[in-house]
Amino acid sequence: MEPLAPLAHQIVRFRRDYEALVGAPARLGVAVSGGPDSLALLLLAGAAWPGHVAAATVDHGLRPESAAEAEAVAALCKRLGCPHNILKVAVPTGGDGLQGEARRARYAALRGWAEGSGIAALATAHHRDDQAETILMRLQRGAGLAGLSAIRSLRAEGPALSIVRPLLGWTRLELAGIVAAAGLTPASDPSNGDPRFDRVAIRAFLAQNPQFEPARLARSAAALAEADAALDWAAAKAEILWCSETEDGWTIDPADLPRALRRRLLKRAVAAISGREPGDVEGLLTALESGQTATLAGVIARPGACWRLSPAPPRREERTPR
Repeated sequence: MEPLAPLAHQIVRFRRDYEALVGAPARLGVAVSGGPDSLALLLLAGAAWPGHVAAATVDHGLRPESAAEAEAVAALCKRLGCPHNILKVAVPTGGDGLQGEARRARYAALRGWAEGSGIAALATAHHRDDQAETILMRLQRGAGLAGLSAIRSLRAEGPALSIVRPLLGWTRLELAGIVAAAGLTPASDPSNGDPRFDRVAIRAFLAQNPQFEPARLARSAAALAEADAALDWAAAKAEILWCSETEDGWTIDPADLPRALRRRLLKRAVAAISGREPGDVEGLLTALESGQTATLAGVIARPGACWRLSPAPPRREERTPR
């Protein structure tokens, strides 16, 4: 392990950044693709908590090289004395596009691996440059407050697993330096240079416009995340005063509520009734404010002095006339 260990001050910094989020891990899972960022994460975690780290590599099967890259990570983990698993997934077409569907499949596989291995915290290698790219991508798409909070340092992935991003204060260059100093050659994904992908285009924009400093963009994302958390707190308080549960759903009294809180309460109500997160409720909110009935995620919402939400009746099947 010693020749591959990062410098002592880097290990101390990483341990401090991680423990500020969730404390010292009893057992830590690490997602390692074989790229420079995740290799640096593996080296830092392994050096910070020897014997307490397990790694997994997701093979999406989208490139001929992916199987060999996963095996290379397995060999490195063996050298480091770190348990490792290769998780093969199939990526469906359509839906959220290639990258979106690959992400969905990847996290589902990692969640299953972590929960089956008794791992409560999974670290990923998202860093400060990723954060800057993400906030610009979401600005370009017209995202709201939650979206502009960008990559969260800590989030739940199901009831038993937390996703931890301890490297959001580190730069891509710093992580590449750790890997180079260890004498490792990281995997190279050609999609990272394909301008058809939004992230690649934004990365090129940042390189050409250095006045958009990643550190400042990351600070903005952190401030927006705090504001988003504050609104969640306010929505929880408002739920007690402005919402009521009925036999078959919820009522919301929208009078005097700021629109942002109306939106949050609608999301809470739809999630409670449908049993799943509804995504964007803007259309539902606009309809109710206009005095129109609307449905979302299997929930019907009716306007009035109080908005009434309940499970939508099942759709009638259209029969072909004989």
